[in-house]
Amino acid sequence: MAFFEFQGYVYLAITLALLAVKSYAFISSLMFSAEAYTATGKLTKPAWTIILGIGLLSQVLLMNANPINLIHLAFTIAALVYLADVRPALAEVTSGR
Repeated sequence: MAFFEFQGYVYLAITLALLAVKSYAFISSLMFSAEAYTATGKLTKPAWTIILGIGLLSQVLLMNANPINLIHLAFTIAALVYLADVRPALAEVTSGR
């Protein structure tokens, strides 16, 4: 196996993993109500869905680009912040209902 072939497989694995993370974050952001976002004191639901939606769209449109570029990195960080900080707060607020 040539080095560049291996590198292509690594890039494909990274791209698919980032696509999965961004897809999960975007779909999760749609599941909570706008009131839950307000109750947590985080950004609003439209703001998070737009940020995560643009990140997912850029991931899909730039699928052939290097998965470790600035655009992918910025939106991946946004998705990870949502999953690590915002989603648990939203789940905590909505679990009491």
